[in-house]
Amino acid sequence: MKVAVFGLGYVGFTVACCLANDGHDVVGFDVSELKTANVNAGICPITEPDLEAMLKDALAAGRIFATTNVGQYLGGCDMSMVCVGTPSLPDGSHDMRYITEVTRQIATHLRGERRSRPMTVVYRSTIKPGTMMGLIAPIFESILDSPLSNLVELVYNPEFLREATAVRDYFQPPKIVVGTKDGKPNASMAEIYRSIPAPHFVVKFSEAEITKFVDNSWHATKVAFANEIGRICLQLGISAATVHQIFVSDTKLNISPYYLRPGGAFGGSCLPKDVRALQHLSADCGANTPVIDALLSSNNAHKFRLHQLTTKGLSPGGRVLLVGIAFKADTDDLRESPNVDLARGLLGSGFQLSIYDPAIDAQKLTGANLGYAWSQLPQLQSLLVSKKEAESGRYDRVIAASRTLRTLNLSPHQDILDLNQLQ
Repeated sequence: MKVAVFGLGYVGFTVACCLANDGHDVVGFDVSELKTANVNAGICPITEPDLEAMLKDALAAGRIFATTNVGQYLGGCDMSMVCVGTPSLPDGSHDMRYITEVTRQIATHLRGERRSRPMTVVYRSTIKPGTMMGLIAPIFESILDSPLSNLVELVYNPEFLREATAVRDYFQPPKIVVGTKDGKPNASMAEIYRSIPAPHFVVKFSEAEITKFVDNSWHATKVAFANEIGRICLQLGISAATVHQIFVSDTKLNISPYYLRPGGAFGGSCLPKDVRALQHLSADCGANTPVIDALLSSNNAHKFRLHQLTTKGLSPGGRVLLVGIAFKADTDDLRESPNVDLARGLLGSGFQLSIYDPAIDAQKLTGANLGYAWSQLPQLQSLLVSKKEAESGRYDRVIAASRTLRTLNLSPHQDILDLNQLQ
């Protein structure tokens, strides 16, 4: 396949060399004449392990060439990969000038062409959700004088290359994400990645576009959280290295998919209590931990959003069944359960609330659990209903706040909102 790569920076140049290494013919476009001349002379524009040898091999085999002249060399390409920068603007948004200009260039040079098959135009730059359909597709549509599908197939393919390990990350990626308009596979992308083993996701544009934001923000969160724990340990004379060793040894919960699926707020007898205690400990020793300090306020914001979600479209006084009131299924622990807060909010908004939770018997609650129930939801006993009543179908909305929903035989036509899997 003949591939055009726009932008010969860290991502673009790495991708160009790796594609050439895989046997593709690559033409690299960049606005810098010095950079393109250096590439053609075997001089890497960036410092990255293995790239210099790959460049020399590709040049010797005639599989790579760099130029500033888009019009002369783009026409014979099967695919274009856009790897230009999207730096931050003062307000924090991405500067889309380079994306816009390259898109305009590609569309202008394709206009009027007769192609046996459309060119696959792949965007690898980090862009916000909605960019492919809201910015890039309209540019092509406004410039091309024929239907978009006749000349271009648009793809969004986020990159996961880390500097200093970029070549290894290209050939051994953590995942491959391909975004298309309809979420269906693209034959050219399948060809590009045919020999690379990795989890492969073909999704719609917006789901692919947000992937890099999620990944990088999570990585930043991990670093910030780890450093806050490190500051607390430093202040208290505790070995942060030992604490880290213990923490990462737990791959069942600490380093795992658990607790990372969007759903209900956190609660129970441990998490809120221990977060508060860690916040107090941090303040007491002067560690200054804004990430940890934000956890409870973020959780409260999520509770409010869930209340908005559960009441949206319901008529005043509507009948609501809440499935699950304990903080998790198969337990009767109500302490700081976010579902108790949700129930209170529904009652406060004037809805007729019923609760089904087979693990809860109001007569058997004891100790702190009983005290919390009486102080936060004193009408609990009168709200609880049997399984038969829960399955009666007389409710305007069923809200699943725990996995207990699976035990019910509900009509598929009922209005069911599952908070465990936010769509």
